[in-house]
Amino acid sequence: MNTPPIVSPEAWEAARQQMLVKEKALTRARDALAAERRRMPWMAVEKAYEFVGPQGKVSLLDLFEGRRQLIVYRAFFEPGVHGWPEHACIGCSLGADQVAHLAHLNARDTTLAYASRAPQADIARLKARMGWEIPWYTITDSFDADFGVDEWHGHNAFIRDGERVFRTYLINSRGDEAMGATWSYLDMTALGRQEAWEDSPEGYPQSRPYKWWNWHESYVPDAAPDPKWIQVSDAGEAAFRKRAGNPKPA
Repeated sequence: MNTPPIVSPEAWEAARQQMLVKEKALTRARDALAAERRRMPWMAVEKAYEFVGPQGKVSLLDLFEGRRQLIVYRAFFEPGVHGWPEHACIGCSLGADQVAHLAHLNARDTTLAYASRAPQADIARLKARMGWEIPWYTITDSFDADFGVDEWHGHNAFIRDGERVFRTYLINSRGDEAMGATWSYLDMTALGRQEAWEDSPEGYPQSRPYKWWNWHESYVPDAAPDPKWIQVSDAGEAAFRKRAGNPKPA
């Protein structure tokens, strides 16, 4: 590895202070973006969407659980998705593993729910196996297509005024990284995410993006990635690069 220079504590702290200036600028830019997001126009949800939950049929309004705000993540767990019927999509599973205790969101009058096309019996089995406690509903109509998450994952945000529901935002693609701590933790390390697209010093360990992801009980040292997951992630990566016109991961 072509490592950076080894310096004294004083020189290291001086370098960190220089980096801190850029970190603070990034924080302020992120705050400014969030402020703009809060001023986005709202879109009225006119269609009566129907889901199935553990107790039977429910509406989009029911997913709020009486709170003012709702975030719905479209997770891929259904026939045709790699991992079915034992697992949900590897990427969606990695995200679910990183959901914090929901009491913190609930304290801000906000509910988080997952939605897939799998039947409730399969969702209950999956949640028990993986240790997830996220409210998870079955999509029964065009909700995923209408809200831009029929072909790829994404978080849709809603707010309600009484019984009127409005869509306020959508975050998908690499924007979903902000919902998980794994990438943030890796980004602060010397080696980073160890993915080929990153700008790292020569000789640093790097592998193809997405391919190292796995279900949390399936990581085995030196094991080759699942060939089927390689195909799935390659196809998804290529589709997003084409749409975004971006040679790097979308």
